Amino acid sequence: MAYKISDDCIACGACAGACPVGAISEGDGKYVIDAETCIECGACADTCPVGAPSQE
Repeated sequence: MAYKISDDCIACGACAGACPVGAISEGDGKYVIDAETCIECGACADTCPVGAPSQE
């Protein structure tokens, strides 16, 4: 199941830089993950300082 970024996101961009397939982009006030592109590797969750990305 693809990762999703919660409202806890502080829009720092760490997750976008960590994503090996470029599935993360800046959205309206927080970053968002394209579920179709996400390979469920968990790099975003490992990098996020506030733990915003998680699997649904």
